[in-house]
Amino acid sequence: MAYTLLDSGNQNKLEQVGDYTLVRPCSQAVWKPQLDENGWREADAIFSREPSNRWKGNLPSSWKLEYENLFFKIVPTDFGHLGIFPEHALLWRWMKGRLRKGSAVLNLFAYTGGATLTAAQAGAEVCHVDASKTAVAWARENATLNRLDKAPIRWIVDDVIKFLRREVRRGKRYDGIILDPPTFGRGNKGEIFKIENDLPEILKLCFELLTPEPLFVILSSHTPGYTPLVLHHLLAQISERGTIEKGEMVVEGPLDLPSGTYARWYV
Repeated sequence: MAYTLLDSGNQNKLEQVGDYTLVRPCSQAVWKPQLDENGWREADAIFSREPSNRWKGNLPSSWKLEYENLFFKIVPTDFGHLGIFPEHALLWRWMKGRLRKGSAVLNLFAYTGGATLTAAQAGAEVCHVDASKTAVAWARENATLNRLDKAPIRWIVDDVIKFLRREVRRGKRYDGIILDPPTFGRGNKGEIFKIENDLPEILKLCFELLTPEPLFVILSSHTPGYTPLVLHHLLAQISERGTIEKGEMVVEGPLDLPSGTYARWYV
């Protein structure tokens, strides 16, 4: 069974995630739910941040989900995450439509690999970079689930800025780059990432790594205050040509749920 947003409201969301129905916090959902209370009570598990992060209900340690023609290993983590962000699907679809067989794609802050697997399915050669060894191992499991374990994917555990600087020195080039930077992060050697300090340099390095006839740079964010216009301006100040589109990422449901922002540049 696939992913479905069943309802949202009262700062929560009700989701069908494969065989399980979950309730998780969602600060954006300030409206009233569409379903009655019985529809929410029947959830298999609820994640609560009060008094501490915890799941209430009976869930397995992991299960498999099919979404956007891909399979994902789902794990209910201590942070309330599952290993998939459905709002990114609109960017995956757009990216897939622009890729050519053999295109070189760089996926930064790549997490469990949704964009990586989408690009690999389209015939691209992908470099997947994340500072978390656990996240990269999880992404590799997802690749195996999709029979993409032998696809041309480089799996890199590294600090993104250090990796980008090395790639520039090596003269490496990519046709497309996708990145979803966190608000705050810590590298595998204790490096501190703060989006307000580090994102401008990262974008500068990304544009240095593009081929002469690039396909895209896709920037998305879940950081409060980083509106579509903010992301647009960040890309516009670095790019000397091309088109920039911007918008909200949403999860479609009875009431579409805003879940972050994006801006995408292309020629």
